[in-house]
Amino acid sequence: MALRDPRKLAAMAYDGMGTFELGIVSEVFGLSRPELNVPWYEFRVFSLDRAPLRGTGGIRVQAPHGMGVLRSAGTIIIPGWHVDEAPPEALLRRLRAAHAVGARLVSICSGVFVLAATGLLDGKRATTHWRYAERLAARYPRIQVEADRLYVDEGSILTSAGSAAGIDLCLHIVRRDYGAEVANSVARRLVMPPHRDGGQAQFVAEPLRDRRKEGLAPVLAWAQANLARALRVEDLARRAAMSPRTFARQFVRQNGTTPHQWLMHQRVLAAQRRLERTAESIDQVAAAVGLESAATLRVHFARALGISPAAYRRRFSTGTTERIETGRRFI
Repeated sequence: MALRDPRKLAAMAYDGMGTFELGIVSEVFGLSRPELNVPWYEFRVFSLDRAPLRGTGGIRVQAPHGMGVLRSAGTIIIPGWHVDEAPPEALLRRLRAAHAVGARLVSICSGVFVLAATGLLDGKRATTHWRYAERLAARYPRIQVEADRLYVDEGSILTSAGSAAGIDLCLHIVRRDYGAEVANSVARRLVMPPHRDGGQAQFVAEPLRDRRKEGLAPVLAWAQANLARALRVEDLARRAAMSPRTFARQFVRQNGTTPHQWLMHQRVLAAQRRLERTAESIDQVAAAVGLESAATLRVHFARALGISPAAYRRRFSTGTTERIETGRRFI
C-alpha cells in the first residue's frame, strides 16, 4: 500500500470552533519557512460547510476547501469538536478511507471525539483535555484514555490534551517528520520551549512562581549544560539546597515528571541534536550526553523513539533531503 505524503496537511474548520486551536495548527504548519531549507508542509483548511463559520470571540471564518481535500491529504487535523454532538457520518467515512490508505490522523483537545467516533481509536491509547477525559472513557470504553498526558502518539493516530498541549503535539509532529533541529527552530520562532515530553502531566499541582527568586529553573539549566556528568537526583537536590526527597517532590509538582525521567529525556534529546549536527561516533555521542556507551544509548533510543541512533542519523543528519517517514514515532 502506498503511503500518502504527510506534508500534505488538511485542518478542519467547523461552526462554533475554538479559533485558538485552529490558529495553533495554522501557525506551525501554514507559515512559509524558507530559512529551514526543507520542503515544508502544503497546508489547507477545509470545512463541512462552505458557508462562513462562527468562531470563538465573534470571529468569522470561511474555509477555502471542502472535504474533497481529504482524498489526497497525508495528515488530517481535527482541532476540536462539540463534545455532545455526533460528527457527520460523511466526515467519518472520509477519515476512515483516508486512514486506510496511509493518512495520519491528529486531534487537538475535544477533536478526539471525532476520531473516536470513527472506531479507529479502539484498542489504542488517546488523550484529551482533562475536563473531557471521563466522558471520553465512558462513551468509548474500548479506548485506553490517558488523562494525565499532554499528547499520545500511536503512529498513524495522534491526540493531544487541551489548547496549549496542541502546540506540543504540533512541534512533536515536526520533530517526527524533520528531526530535533528543525523542530527547535520552529519552537524558537514561536518563543516556545523546544520540547515537552508527551508523558508530562497536563497541569502542575501548584501555580508557577517567580523563578528569578525561587524554583528549579536554574538547576534544570545547569543540568542541561552538564549532561555529560553522571548526574544523580542527589546532585540536583544538593544544587537546589534541598534534601533529595523534598527535591523530588517539588520537581514533580513543578514539572509534571520525575527527575530521573526528565534527565533521561534531556539526554535523548541532546543525543538527537548531536546525531543531526556532528560526525561524532555513536560512542562519542553517548559519552557527551552522559549515557556512557553506544549500547546504553541504543537501549534508550529504541525505548524512546523506536529507532536506532545510526538509523536516526541517516534520516535526520544535516544535508538529508528526504526526512519524512510515516508510521514511526519520534520524540
